Amino acid sequence: MEVVIVPDAAAGGELIAEAMAGLLRRTPDAVLGVATGSTPLPIYQALTAKVRSGAVDIARARIAQLDEYVGLPADHPESYRSVLRREVLEPLGIAPDAFMGPDGTAEDVPGACAAYERALAEAGGVDLQLLGIGTDGHIGFNEPCSSLASRTRIKTLTEQTRIDNARFFDGDIAQVPHHVITQGIGTILEARHLVLLATGEGKADAVAATVEGPVAAVCPASALQLHPHATVVVDEAAAAKLKLADYFRHTYADKPDWQGI
Repeated sequence: MEVVIVPDAAAGGELIAEAMAGLLRRTPDAVLGVATGSTPLPIYQALTAKVRSGAVDIARARIAQLDEYVGLPADHPESYRSVLRREVLEPLGIAPDAFMGPDGTAEDVPGACAAYERALAEAGGVDLQLLGIGTDGHIGFNEPCSSLASRTRIKTLTEQTRIDNARFFDGDIAQVPHHVITQGIGTILEARHLVLLATGEGKADAVAATVEGPVAAVCPASALQLHPHATVVVDEAAAAKLKLADYFRHTYADKPDWQGI
């Protein structure tokens, strides 16, 4: 696992967007796995600027959704499909038929989960998967004690996650669904490159457990330690609890420019 400490969220967004642009230059039809929430917004903004300037062509790229609420209509403003349309697809000019996501409104939720697993496999898998991290160490909606071998499935959100997400529902936790569909940890680990962005002091404990703690289901993000190409990008606040922070700074500062992240 490579840990990159950046000054702030904007610097992290630019670094990751350039990695995505480099992938698209090498593999124009790459599958990009995207996450929602406020943390990845600097990534999408930086990538949009590159697309609009002509620095990268995203016309053939495909977009894969990480997770979705169960029971919210697809056109609900806080369904993740709607959020990704506003924040990713429309700014980048991605056609709707290049988007893949699980159906959170399906009557047969297990069937929808299996269908999404098939769609990812038929697309050739995810080339680069963006991840955020919860204050409890969850990735996607894989809450603590999720199986490290899990596949796309329905999950029940913890009270803390619903509290954290209430800010997107006018601060009203009663509006936050209890259930979600999420790519499992085993599914996430099949992406060829995992890139996790964490910012703010509220994520410092989770980042330390992910990077320096044991691989344990109580911190789902710690499974990234098992991946051959995982990159964790953190700002100074999120890096505050890392014992090896100086080592991470040293290794990145001395890394060859051609190597990227």
